[in-house]
Amino acid sequence: MKKSLLTLVFGSVIFLAACGGDDSASNGETAEIDGKSVVQQSCATCHGGQLQGGNAPALNQLGAKYSEEEILDIILNGKDRMPPGIVKGEKAEAAAEYLSTLK
Repeated sequence: MKKSLLTLVFGSVIFLAACGGDDSASNGETAEIDGKSVVQQSCATCHGGQLQGGNAPALNQLGAKYSEEEILDIILNGKDRMPPGIVKGEKAEAAAEYLSTLK
């Protein structure tokens, strides 16, 4: 009986330890969104892995042509063949901020 109880307690401790781990949730802060990661996940398929272009225009020097606000507008509303809303909300803002730095 003691062995079963010990196994249950030990198993519960391991389970609860695995479920914890996110320090940002405990102090009310949220993780900052990485614009570069958003762009790689959402844009690279059409614009190329190095954003050099492919099935869509190159983005690797987009910040030299458009402001952050203009880029955000394109992300949210689309332009030419790019459909609107592929990325939304804070992720769209982070992507626009990152793309505006590429000059």
